[in-house]
Amino acid sequence: MMEPILVLYATHEGQTQRIAVHMAASIRAHGLLANVVNAAYILDGFSLDSYSAAIVAASVHGGRHEKEIVRFVKDHVKELEQIPTAFLSVSLSEAGAEDAMAPPENRARAAADATRMIDQFLAETGWRPSSIKAVAGALLYTKYNFLLRFVMKRISHRAGGTTDTSKDHEYTDWAVLDKLVDEFVAHVGPATTVRDCVS
Repeated sequence: MMEPILVLYATHEGQTQRIAVHMAASIRAHGLLANVVNAAYILDGFSLDSYSAAIVAASVHGGRHEKEIVRFVKDHVKELEQIPTAFLSVSLSEAGAEDAMAPPENRARAAADATRMIDQFLAETGWRPSSIKAVAGALLYTKYNFLLRFVMKRISHRAGGTTDTSKDHEYTDWAVLDKLVDEFVAHVGPATTVRDCVS
């Protein structure tokens, strides 16, 4: 039986968790094993020895990825580089870069921001993942507290995004994630059993 693929995530409002669960479901649709794990609950002594590959997904807040993902990658960088890996950086900057209605200069600025944050993460952790993908996140206004809602509204306004705080706005392209899984599992191989384990 083939070892499972780890889908590790860190999230604030839950969009990156949704992305991780979706990725795992896509992996399982290929007949592969997938374990979804929240990086905030990683126990001491955790090892990647029982995994055939790993997808690491982290959202960006305040221009930086979650500290638990940074810590995990630093602690396990040697193990990560022994298996196929993918890093997903989930941000509103990428949403801006993909916004076909935005002016070209706004899209270019947003794309540069998304790239800068990924480069900063890789430099800080020393990790060289097999593949890297910037993923558009979501404006989850209804889940923010008053202060964060105010701040995110101002940020969105400056970027030319929506300021309608009465509802959430999702920008994640799920079809693109499915294609990423298709490409990723091609480097991993088949399995005979599917295990569902969400932590």
